[in-house]
Amino acid sequence: MKVSFIGLGTMGYPMAGHVSKAGHTVVVYNRSSEKAQKWCEEHTGTFASTPALAAQNSDVVLTCVGNDDDLRAVYLGPDGAFQNAKVGTLFIDHTTASAEVAKELHQAAQERGFFFMDAPVSGGQAGAVNGVLTVMIGGEKNDVDKAQPVLDCYAKASTLMGPVGNGQIAKMVNQILIGGVLSGLSEGIRFAQKAGLDVATLVDTLKHGAAGSWQLENRGETMSKDEFDFGFAIEWMHKDLGLCLAQAEKMGLALPLTQAVDQDYQDLMAEGRGRQDTSVLVKAFDKKS
Repeated sequence: MKVSFIGLGTMGYPMAGHVSKAGHTVVVYNRSSEKAQKWCEEHTGTFASTPALAAQNSDVVLTCVGNDDDLRAVYLGPDGAFQNAKVGTLFIDHTTASAEVAKELHQAAQERGFFFMDAPVSGGQAGAVNGVLTVMIGGEKNDVDKAQPVLDCYAKASTLMGPVGNGQIAKMVNQILIGGVLSGLSEGIRFAQKAGLDVATLVDTLKHGAAGSWQLENRGETMSKDEFDFGFAIEWMHKDLGLCLAQAEKMGLALPLTQAVDQDYQDLMAEGRGRQDTSVLVKAFDKKS
């Protein structure tokens, strides 16, 4: 396939690389052209100077940018991807954004003869680098079937969650769960350390039982060592939890644990920890205890 990838950030850079390695013809665009040039030096593909030029001859256009405003700019702006793409182009957005912007872009795509899916991902930087992301999709089954050869380049699982917007709702659930698990893990790890348990042995034991989780297995021991220089930065988690809280308010639903976790992340960001991994939540627990 002819594939465009717009947004070569922490996730997009390796994801686009996997698409190229699979043999697809890839054109990339990034707001910083230096990063696009660097990608082309490492992978087979070309780069374009605008989203419109990147998308103009592609069968599938993938986007992975920062937020709702970034999406509107790269899709609907004067040099946006919707400006001169061919009729029938399939657009797949991997950004974690609002369900509202997904529906907005879907409507705009339909008016232009394009197809659109919201398809946020989970698995973090390591999942992107290793090509084992989980993709939650809002869209139509026919579009998912068309997209599958591309999605398979960097995903271990891709699941249709319902109509456009539902992919973003599913990702919000994902972030709510992560926040809750990290909150409990913070208390559990510090409890274990205070009691004198060996955390490495504890993690290796508990990961096989009912308390097992990705966060426990991959972050439990590093949390105990106060190592946070990897993974998903809390400034992005704060953005994501804001989306969750805003959506919950629209639904008339309170999320007290998510609200508390988000406040903890805001306090940690105020300390200059915004680029540290989400497991730094344990430091918020330390302050409280």
